[in-house]
Amino acid sequence: MIVWVNGASRAGKTTAARELIDLIPNCTLFDPEVIDAELERLLPPKRLAEVSDRQDLRIWRRLVVDTAAALHAELGGVLVVPMALLRQEYRDEIFGGLAARRIPVCHVLLAPGETILRERDPAGEAPADIEPYRAAFTTWLAADAYPVDNGALTPRETAVRIAAAVRTGEAAPCDIVQTPEPTAETVAAGVLLFDAEDRVLLVDPTYKPGWEFPGGVVEPGEAPARAGMREVAEETGIRLADVPGLLVVDWERPVPPAYGGLRMLFDGGRLEHGVEVVLPGPELRAWRFVTEEEAAGMLPPVRFERLRWALRARERGAAHYLEAGVPLG
Repeated sequence: MIVWVNGASRAGKTTAARELIDLIPNCTLFDPEVIDAELERLLPPKRLAEVSDRQDLRIWRRLVVDTAAALHAELGGVLVVPMALLRQEYRDEIFGGLAARRIPVCHVLLAPGETILRERDPAGEAPADIEPYRAAFTTWLAADAYPVDNGALTPRETAVRIAAAVRTGEAAPCDIVQTPEPTAETVAAGVLLFDAEDRVLLVDPTYKPGWEFPGGVVEPGEAPARAGMREVAEETGIRLADVPGLLVVDWERPVPPAYGGLRMLFDGGRLEHGVEVVLPGPELRAWRFVTEEEAAGMLPPVRFERLRWALRARERGAAHYLEAGVPLG
């Protein structure tokens, strides 16, 4: 497994992690800051200057997952990763990528008071990331991680507290859906569901960044529309009585390491008044009915184009064929 030690700057993540490797059998320290240093040498200065935080680079997030997975495969046991992870979409991407490799993550948060964090600075200043930390703590971080108030603890005492919580299961691994990464092109089916105002239902997965339509990968021997119906039932608790009609077929080009494939959207129709959306627990954290304009700010660009053309197809009564979100024919 991986024990991810999160927290603001000066929370004591690295010092506690170094103590922790002596307390958990077959334990190795992996500090993602080594990736920061390598990217300084690998990427052109112009690309590095485009971001203020290395975590904003997709290559950083990918290398963290790939390096942790490679270390885990080589060494086994437990990896301890001390690194602030304060953006929820990055947490989803990294933890979801590790879950897809069948590596459970135990998420621990070191949470000393802000006064303690200021005292640990010679000038008494708050950490540079205190505002992102506050925002994360009050919205998602405190609920996602096992908190340890180490304000009055030494690094060793903090590590003992973490080791005991991991050993007893008090700090349990994150309950993230573990869908294996595809090894070839896939076919995926999504279903658009509408409310009385013709707003479309989007869901927020815990295992990848961004919002999504209810749906998923079509299993071998399964009809795409039936796969969409199955996924809707699994993800929302809604069982569609009729097979949904096709709105869009979109070919998603392979962009390594992803394989791409066909992405299909179906029309699940307008939900009856009073129908309740029931999320399955760890797989999805939230759902919302949104307008097309609101969806533009919630979906990745290609996914939004897929939605946009699906809505046009619904209006006109004719399905569209797309390639990478662009209609052809």
